[in-house]
Parts: sequence; C-alpha cells; structure tokens
Amino acid sequence: MLYFRDMTATIRFLLFTLVLLPVAAYFLGTPPNDTQISILKSTSWIVAGVIAYTFIVGQLTGNNSQVDKLWSIVPIGYVWYMTAAANWNTRMILMSVLVSLWGIRLTYNFARRGAYSWKFWSGEEDYRWEILRNKPGFNKPFVWMLFNLFFICGYQNILIFLFTLPILASIANNVHPVGVFDIILGLLFLVLLVTEFIADQQQYDFQKEKYRRIKLGLPAGEYEDGFVSTGLWSKIRHPNYACEQGIWVVFYLFSVVATGEWLNWTVAGCVLLILLFKGSSDFSEEISAGKYPKYKEYQARVGRFLPRL
Repeated sequence: MLYFRDMTATIRFLLFTLVLLPVAAYFLGTPPNDTQISILKSTSWIVAGVIAYTFIVGQLTGNNSQVDKLWSIVPIGYVWYMTAAANWNTRMILMSVLVSLWGIRLTYNFARRGAYSWKFWSGEEDYRWEILRNKPGFNKPFVWMLFNLFFICGYQNILIFLFTLPILASIANNVHPVGVFDIILGLLFLVLLVTEFIADQQQYDFQKEKYRRIKLGLPAGEYEDGFVSTGLWSKIRHPNYACEQGIWVVFYLFSVVATGEWLNWTVAGCVLLILLFKGSSDFSEEISAGKYPKYKEYQARVGRFLPRL
C-alpha cells in the first residue's frame, strides 16, 4: 500500500497544480480581453465533450488509452478553431501550421505502434495503465474509475487545452506585429520536431530489432540490455520527452513575442506539461529499472532531460 500512497500523493499534487497554476497565471501580465475570453469559453465546451467521450469509451471498453489516441489530434482542432474564431490572425495561422506538423508526426509515430484500429476504441493501450491497474489500491474498480475520470481523462485533456492557449496571445490588446523573432521561434520549433522524430525513430528501430531477434531466437548482441542507450539516447535518457517539453515552451514564447510580457496568463500549460513529464518519466523509469538490470547504471551515467556535464 506504500506504493499506492506515494502514487496518489503524486496524482493529488498534479490535480492541485492543475487548479492552482491557471488561476495564478490569470493574474500575470495583461488580463485576457473580451475576445480572448469569448473564445476560451466556446473552446471549453469542446474540451468538456472530449473529456466525456474519452471517459465513457475508456470505461466501456477497458482500454484507457483513449486520451493517448487523441493527444496528437485534438490540439490541431483547438488551434485552428481558435484561429478561425479570431478571423485568421497571421501569427495564429503560423502557430496552427506548426502544431499541425507536430500532430501529424506524433500521430504517425503512435499509429505505427498499433494504436489505431478501424474499431476506434481498440488498438494498443499504454503498457503503464495495465501495470498501474494491477497495483494494490488501483485494482479496485471504483478507485480505477475515479483515476480514469479525474486524471487520465480530466487532467490530461485540460492540460492539452492549456498548452495550446498561447495562440490566443496573438489577439491581445496592443499586440506586437509578426517579425523576425516569430521566424526564429518557428525554426527552433521545427528543429525540436525533427530531433524528436529522430529520437522516436531510434527507439522504434531498437525495439523492432530486439523483438525480431527474440522471436527468431537469435543472439541478443547489442540488444542484450533491453533498452536503447545509443544515438540521442546516449546523451539523454528521454530525448523525445525533452524535445516535447521544448516544443511547447517555444510555443509559449510566441506569446511572449506577441505581448512583450515574459510571464503572461497563458504560461500555465507548458509549466504543467513539464511537471507531468517529470511524474510520467518517474513511473516509466521505475518500470525499466525493475525489468533491466543495467538500467540503474544507465540512470547514473546519463541525464534524464539534459546531458550531464
């Protein structure tokens, strides 16, 4: 039960920050104007619908990766909806194109792992949910239903909405016109996107070859450790996670360029995403350390999100 208490403490902390940070951020910089508030309200109804859909389908099917299936898709819908509602602001179009490229890449990476099926509710489920469902405490159906509602569906869907909100800074009062800094941020976004693609490809190639050898009974060779530790993964333990966080920090910086305010009311999303990746990587690494004897040596040698000096 110690694990259950530790995990629930982490979940309570994340849910608490989901409420606290957006409320605190609201008072940073210039408050949202009437147009921004109107778009926020109308988009919030879409978010509520997505939460209800993912919860109901997840409960009915037993596959709790419904949010995962939509993680790379709904942000595209949100940013283009907000861009259309704002009468096709130039900076918002640029930001929406970048989010679309991000979503297409991530959807492709998720799809090739078997995440989607013509039965839209089926497909690969995140292996961590199955492990967590079998942990003491979480293996009670009512407890798992609450976890699914408030964390898997509620927390994650609201977070997705929050990290797209910097796009609304483009229609703030006294906004700065599109300029060279927007171009620089766009290029940096693309660099992080390409780097994340390379990291995911290295992981995919490693796992595919590892399981091919296992299936055919071939010598494991360099795949004996069980986890990828070459290429970008020799520099950082989670290069894909690092790039993902960087992408949404850069997305927030568009709001800084637009408003001239380093801290503004749209900052909560990228901060919450960083906190989520910290908790998510903790859970993933606990599993890896239990499965692979050399993983703890890898942890001691290689930094999590930044290279060790």
